[in-house]
Amino acid sequence: MFYREAGQFKTSYSGDQAVFPIVQDRWFIALVLIIAYVVIPAIANEYWFQAVFIPLFIFSLAAIGLNILTGYAGQLSLGTGAFMAVGGYATYKLTTAFPELNIIIVFLMAGFVSAFVGMLFGLPSLRIKGFYLAVATLAAQFFILWLFNKVGWFVNYSPSGTITAPPRELFGFMVTGPEATPVARYYLSLIFLTVFGLVAKNLVRGHIGRSWMAMRDMDIAAEIIGIQPLNTKLLAFAVSSFYCGIAGALFVFAWLGSAETEAFDIFVSFQVLFMIIIGGLGSILGSILGAGFIILLPIFLTNFPPMIGLPIAIDLAKHIEEIIFGVLIVFFLIVEPHGLARLWQIGKEKLRKWPFPY
Repeated sequence: MFYREAGQFKTSYSGDQAVFPIVQDRWFIALVLIIAYVVIPAIANEYWFQAVFIPLFIFSLAAIGLNILTGYAGQLSLGTGAFMAVGGYATYKLTTAFPELNIIIVFLMAGFVSAFVGMLFGLPSLRIKGFYLAVATLAAQFFILWLFNKVGWFVNYSPSGTITAPPRELFGFMVTGPEATPVARYYLSLIFLTVFGLVAKNLVRGHIGRSWMAMRDMDIAAEIIGIQPLNTKLLAFAVSSFYCGIAGALFVFAWLGSAETEAFDIFVSFQVLFMIIIGGLGSILGSILGAGFIILLPIFLTNFPPMIGLPIAIDLAKHIEEIIFGVLIVFFLIVEPHGLARLWQIGKEKLRKWPFPY
């Protein structure tokens, strides 16, 4: 009874096309934003910033990018880690080559570089799909990391082969480098997730998103009605890689501070893929929910058993974590293919009918 749209009439086209048409949804989003921008920075400590919130925002952005490609456009990709690496290394090269350039512009330029690379490796999608396309993107994963390892130019010929985030300011606050505070890096990641999450939500609701979904559901019928496979698929790869590139830049500059190519290995690609499977394919909210689940589960397994007097070794907790991931992926693929996002929708439908059971 508290959550229902009865009586909320639309009197304009803009109101009918609103991202959050129900008043209760707008209240909920406003409350979440207030908590994220005001409450959490005031009460959280460095551990929560570094271990929970910053990686949550970064992987949510990467999951949104992969969900655009796989969930909306239907193009399976296993090269997310490589495209994140392109964004991280491109940001490093741009910041060292142009030290006076605004860090936001650097991140956006790195995203465009990653989008271009994603389009190149998305060309096979015009002839192959499914498992064969996944193998092609997996080849991109190994080739890009091999290239960064072998060509010293990408790391400015550093003997260690490590890229390190140089100190950069934004509006008078240090946001990257060793002098950057966890709160500044938290806000940097949160702003990127907020802005590009809203952009993605509007993008998939428009003509481009409908073209992606038409190509995903039945590519031959989509081509017959006038949707061009070349433009549609390459645009999906470009937008997805753009998001992954920015996530990779934040991965190095806002979270780790320094990284090698091993930080973007195949495990990262599978981790982001698990996020969208558990969270829900074809859902922006599902990407964030899946990222939250994958990030919080290891922390829960590490800290909860000692709290109840049941200490578990770190290696055993790691094995339990992998078992839980596998069981949940099988569970969601069989029982609820739309993942946590669908469970969220079911919960809202129950609230519409509460306290009545029908």
